[in-house]
Amino acid sequence: MQDYTKQVKEFVDEHRVALTVVLASGVSVFALRKWLAGGVCRSKVRLDGKTVLITGANSGIGKETAVDIARRGARVIMACRDMDRANKAAEEIRKRSGNGNIVVRRLDLASLQSVRALAKEIKDNEDRLDILINNAGVMMCPKWQTEDGFEMQFGVNHLGHFLLTNLLLDLLKKSAPSRIVNVSSVAHETGKIHFDDINLDKNYNSYTSYLQSKLANVLFNHELAVRLKGTGVTTYALHPGVIRTELGRHVFSSLWKRVLFKPFMFMIKTPWEGAQTSIYCAVDESLKNSSGLYYSDCAPKQAAPQGRDDAAARRLWDLSASMVGLA
Repeated sequence: MQDYTKQVKEFVDEHRVALTVVLASGVSVFALRKWLAGGVCRSKVRLDGKTVLITGANSGIGKETAVDIARRGARVIMACRDMDRANKAAEEIRKRSGNGNIVVRRLDLASLQSVRALAKEIKDNEDRLDILINNAGVMMCPKWQTEDGFEMQFGVNHLGHFLLTNLLLDLLKKSAPSRIVNVSSVAHETGKIHFDDINLDKNYNSYTSYLQSKLANVLFNHELAVRLKGTGVTTYALHPGVIRTELGRHVFSSLWKRVLFKPFMFMIKTPWEGAQTSIYCAVDESLKNSSGLYYSDCAPKQAAPQGRDDAAARRLWDLSASMVGLA
């Protein structure tokens, strides 16, 4: 035993510098990962008797948001496109949350008919809607079109949620105080609304399209707050972080991209970490008198200047209303 102890001591003495570097690096990586994980929603508020609708709740941060909301006692409506996956996710959410009041409804945001059908079903069958979380989305997909001929990312990420929200506003007002949470992205900071080519038919680029759709989320949230002032319905936009979910399947579609980025995957948020700001905006008591603002890591953050442009927000609202048949 003494010989072994002596050998260890000699090894440490001989490799002191190297061991110090390794230890420091390990601590630094741990600290970096903890920092990248972002904020955590600390609110313990209960939602018993409340009804919450979450789009895209069958996977990723939508599912983690649904688990948290269900644990707080709410009735959770999962609005999803793939009913088989949604029903499997609903069963998992019931087990994890201990809340059996989880229902699945079909919603294809790429179809205005589907959006209208869901809104009608909710209004016909639900007495209240306390929180609407516009979470579903697509990211950097090819040049696809929605059922109604809109560019897919703008159509799903913005127009589908724009129509759904407007169709449910009366129920949200009836249930006030109520909240609307719009999941956007830091990507809005370099986005631009191409008013003269909203479907990017002249020069489609999947990244440019994604930036436009995320800026549209922030501008929609901004104008929505103006229009809902005094109604008791408050609105919030947020950046959830870079997260390990299916949303990035088109970004990492090639083998070389997956290999190149694999070493960095440990730094990317888990779905639970990514859901925290959505949950924060949906339930935190400190936000009850705030509306139209933008959040990141469970804290307010100033949106980019183009996301605070009053004229652009009104123009986008009018254009969107015309495109979905509300004008």
